[in-house]
Amino acid sequence: MSPSVAYTGDDAPVLDRLKEILRPVTAFCLDIHRHPETSGQERRTAGRLAAWLADEGYEVTGSVGGHGVVGLLRNGAGPTVMLRAELDALPVRERTGLPYASEGAASHACGHDLHLAAVAGAASLLARSTAGWSGRVMVVGQPAEETLEGARAMLADGLYERFGRPDTVLAQHTAPLPAGMVAHGYGPVMAGSVDYEITVHGAGGHAGTPQLGVDPVLTAAAMVMRLQGVVSRESSPAEQVVLTVGSLHAGEARNVVPDRATLGLTVRAHAAETLERVAAAVERVVRAECAASGCPRDPDITVVSDSPATVPDPVATAAVRKAHTELYGPRRVSDWPPAMATEDFAFFGDAGRALHGHSGIRLVYWMLGSVGPGQWARAGGPGATAAQKLAALPSNHAPEFACDLRTGLPTGVTAMTTAALRFLDGRPGEPSRATPRSTGGGPGESSESAQ
Repeated sequence: MSPSVAYTGDDAPVLDRLKEILRPVTAFCLDIHRHPETSGQERRTAGRLAAWLADEGYEVTGSVGGHGVVGLLRNGAGPTVMLRAELDALPVRERTGLPYASEGAASHACGHDLHLAAVAGAASLLARSTAGWSGRVMVVGQPAEETLEGARAMLADGLYERFGRPDTVLAQHTAPLPAGMVAHGYGPVMAGSVDYEITVHGAGGHAGTPQLGVDPVLTAAAMVMRLQGVVSRESSPAEQVVLTVGSLHAGEARNVVPDRATLGLTVRAHAAETLERVAAAVERVVRAECAASGCPRDPDITVVSDSPATVPDPVATAAVRKAHTELYGPRRVSDWPPAMATEDFAFFGDAGRALHGHSGIRLVYWMLGSVGPGQWARAGGPGATAAQKLAALPSNHAPEFACDLRTGLPTGVTAMTTAALRFLDGRPGEPSRATPRSTGGGPGESSESAQ
C-alpha cells in the first residue's frame, strides 16, 4: 500500500506515519537480504534488529536462546502483544537476478527478510504513536526457525519468565500470492512435523561378491518403497498427512558395496494423533526392513527436529481479519487453506506449554502476498487461472523466490501494526478493543500480574 493513502478509522493516527519510516525500513530489508545468515549463525542480523529497536526506545536484550532478540516497549497498563519474526536464511544459492541479491551459498528464499523488516516497521509505528494505545509490545527476533529449533531454544532460555507472558502472539509469512494481499486460515494453517535421520548399517565388500556382505543400499531402497505404504495403506484418505524421503546417501564407488546408507525423511500431518501414528510406523518399518535384510546392527534412528501444527486462535483471527478487511477492503483479504509446510511458531502458544508453563496464549498467524503485479500477470502465460499462476511461480525455498518489496513491505508493516492494535488497549481511560479469550487464560494469568 502506498504511504500516500489517507487511512481512515481508529488506526489512522498510527498508520499515517508509515511515510516516516518506509524509506529506512526498506533500506533495512535490502540490507538483511544482501547479508543472509543461516540458522544458528544470525549474529549480524540480530545486531541489526537490536539496533533498530534500541533507536526506537525499546528495552533490548540479545542472545536469548542463541542469537534471539527481545525488545520491550512499556506504555502504561494493558495487555502484552508479542510480534514475532525470524532471523535466519536458507542454505540456498539465490538465482533471482535482483540488483541486491545475496552472494554466496545462502539466501532469504523464504521471505524472512520481509518478515523481519515488517515487524521492525510495525515496532517503529507503535513506538512513535504511544498516545493511541496502552499496554506492552514485545518484539521477538527468533533464530533458527528453518531448523525448527529457535522457538524452543528461546522458551527454554526463559523467554516468558524473563520478559513476561504475552496475551497474544502475532506472526505473518510470505506466500506466492499477489503482493498487497493477506490471507487468513481457520484450524491448522501449517502442519506438525517430525524429521528423521536414519542410518542403515550393512556389511561392505566387493561388488563382485555381494553374497559375502549385507547391502545397505538395497535395504534403504526397500525402506523408501515400503514407507510410501504407511500413508497410502495405513492412513485414512481423509487424513492430511505426507511422508517424504528427501535424501538417501550411500557409497562412493561403483564397484564397492558400502557399509552404511543414510536417509533423511520428514513426516507431516495436521492432527497430532495422525503424526504420532505415522511416526511410530516409520520406526517400525525401518527396523523391520533392517531385520529382513539381516543387517549386523540395528539402525540408528534420530529425530532431528519436530514441531506441532500451527493452529491460530479462531476468535483472535476473526478480529485481525476484520481489521485487515477494514483497512484493505475485502478484495485484498482472502482465505488460506491448510498447508503441509511447517514451522515452530506454535510453541509460543498452548502447544509449547511444557516449555513455558502457560495456557490461554492466543496465536494469530496469516499469510502475506509477495508476488509483484508484473510477475503475477506474466505467470503461467496468457489466460492462466489463479491456480495455474500459483503453480508457475517460484515457491518458498526455491532459488528464484523473491518478495516484491514495493507493495509487499508496506502491506506487511501495516498488517502487523493493525493486528497489534486490535489487542492493545485504546487511549488511557477508554475501553479495551481486545477481543475476549476463546480458550483459558483468566485474569490471574495476565502478563501484567507476571511482571
